[in-house]
Amino acid sequence: MLPQSLLPVLVFILAATSIGGVLLTVFFPRAAKLSPYRRRFTALATPDVSPSDGRAADDDHDRRRSVEKTLREMEAKQKNKLKKAGKVALPVRLAQADLRWSVKTYYLVVVACALATDVVAVSLGAGHPAAAGFAVTGGLMLPHLYVNAKRNRRLNRFTAEFPNAVDVVVRGLKAGLPVADCLRVIASEAQEPVRSEFLLIVQDQTLGIPLDEAVQRMRERVPLPEASFFAIVIAIQSRTGGSLSEALGNLSKVLRDRKKMKAKIKAMSAEAKSSAGIIGFLPIFVAGAVYFTSPDYMSLLFSTAVGKVVLAGCGLWMAMGILVMRKMINFDF
Repeated sequence: MLPQSLLPVLVFILAATSIGGVLLTVFFPRAAKLSPYRRRFTALATPDVSPSDGRAADDDHDRRRSVEKTLREMEAKQKNKLKKAGKVALPVRLAQADLRWSVKTYYLVVVACALATDVVAVSLGAGHPAAAGFAVTGGLMLPHLYVNAKRNRRLNRFTAEFPNAVDVVVRGLKAGLPVADCLRVIASEAQEPVRSEFLLIVQDQTLGIPLDEAVQRMRERVPLPEASFFAIVIAIQSRTGGSLSEALGNLSKVLRDRKKMKAKIKAMSAEAKSSAGIIGFLPIFVAGAVYFTSPDYMSLLFSTAVGKVVLAGCGLWMAMGILVMRKMINFDF
């Protein structure tokens, strides 16, 4: 048994030791310096960086910064052009549709479509006010829809053929041909509309325009993601260097993967599009069948004011439903 006088001393020693251990555990790793053994171990564990490795790392960092700067510049230019241009101008749309029409010719076609629509409406028994409304609608819509259809068809052909053109450039570069010769091969042997677009690039280069600017012009003429990717790759390679064949090879793989994804989306949405078509056409089919079987029953919709209002409301709601279904089954990626 310890004497009663030593118990307070022992308690004080144990408490001081505990508090000191806690403080040492918390603050010693920060305040203590590395021992010679620890310093030697750290020196051996840290790999030596040679001057050549340092220069390579600096070059890689500079190239990365140059690529980022180029991308920011191209994005800023594209945003400025979109703000200035707004909607696509009529001459640009005509050129993208591969129509050799002038603006004057387009307006003459608009007038001709309006007159033809008016004649058809009058021959079907419509009054002159209704025929005038149909004439205005037909004159404005029919040429617009025709130009859009031609434009979309041409852009789709460009999307389908463009990966093959990129592969031609890749194979030519790997064989040792200059980029200009590869572009000339595409301009002479590729299918339309890729051939004509690359022919314009070759002509721009002949006039002394740099390759990146010539490709940027093609990006403006063909507003597609594929052309934008190609222009970005060429611009980055011209400013930062590197293997153009490898970059274009990766681009070709990306373009073909996008093409496969588009076909997969089209196949998966085919059922929804068929269902939407059936739903949109079914009311018209039922109304026509009822009109031919019971014309007196359906004639009230055409001979009374209430019936005409009902027809207008039904047409409006049907149009809204069709537009909503079209928006739901059209996928963008």
